[in-house]
Amino acid sequence: MSKQDYTNTSVQEPPLDYSFRSIHVIQDLISEKPRTGLRPLRHSKSGKSLTQSLWLKNNVLNDLKDFKHVVSQLLEHPENLAWIDLSFNDLTSIDPVLTTFFNLSILYLHGNSIQRLGEVNKLAVLPRLRSLTLHGNPIEEEKGYSEVTKADRTTAEVWKRMNIKPKKVRIKQNTL
Repeated sequence: MSKQDYTNTSVQEPPLDYSFRSIHVIQDLISEKPRTGLRPLRHSKSGKSLTQSLWLKNNVLNDLKDFKHVVSQLLEHPENLAWIDLSFNDLTSIDPVLTTFFNLSILYLHGNSIQRLGEVNKLAVLPRLRSLTLHGNPIEEEKGYSEVTKADRTTAEVWKRMNIKPKKVRIKQNTL
């Protein structure tokens, strides 16, 4: 399977789901069995998962030591990791290792113990990050933190319509 084929098919793959496993350290993922969903996980010939999603929600992680190393043992293409769910753990900061996954588009960090709003700045280097959750962290109490309101969404939509030109549609000529 070419890298292009992998990218197209793995988006539909179910997540590698280690939620609710009482995991204390990332290394435990190697010996822990992931949860099974409605659809079975597909694996490469080497036995690694072909997914782009890793769910670690509702555990007791307080750091991401060895995260990249462990992920490379679990996923056939760790560089294509697009969704990481670390919600409801005990993380106090945003580990810089998360910024090494350049295809990351969804990052759930809600319900942790992140205290400094400045931690979020680390994620600015992720070009595809589209969804970030931080609610339920102590940073909510910091000045400058706010949720996106309905008015903010409306303003963003108006700005988008005014500033982003639509793609030109080419009409194919019938060749008879």
